[in-house]
Amino acid sequence: MAFIIRLLVIALVIYLFYRLIRFIFDPKRKLDAAIEASSYYFYDDVSNVRKNFFITLRGVLFEGEKYLGTTEESFEVVSIFVWVENPDQLQGFSREDFLFLEKEIHMNYPDAQIDWQNPIEKLMKKES
Repeated sequence: MAFIIRLLVIALVIYLFYRLIRFIFDPKRKLDAAIEASSYYFYDDVSNVRKNFFITLRGVLFEGEKYLGTTEESFEVVSIFVWVENPDQLQGFSREDFLFLEKEIHMNYPDAQIDWQNPIEKLMKKES
């Protein structure tokens, strides 16, 4: 009986250690930490087109929806629609900030056309 209890305790310790490691390296936790720290973080599953990506910059969370289409050689993400949940947080953002975000998105999706939701779209078109 003591042997079984020891085995269960060892298994529990291994399981808890595994869960701790998964928690530390969880990308969603890193995204939340970047929002709190008002820093830049890009969270995306590039291999899954159906999953939206998230970008945080200066404490503002942007969400992007990917659309699959055809290029001359293959099927790729050809269109991306980006929006912010709370536009009130955009105070202080400039066109250069959004150009930086576009550059970062194009690193993963070079063939994609990026469309912004209002009011960002107005800013991007006004100064072009």
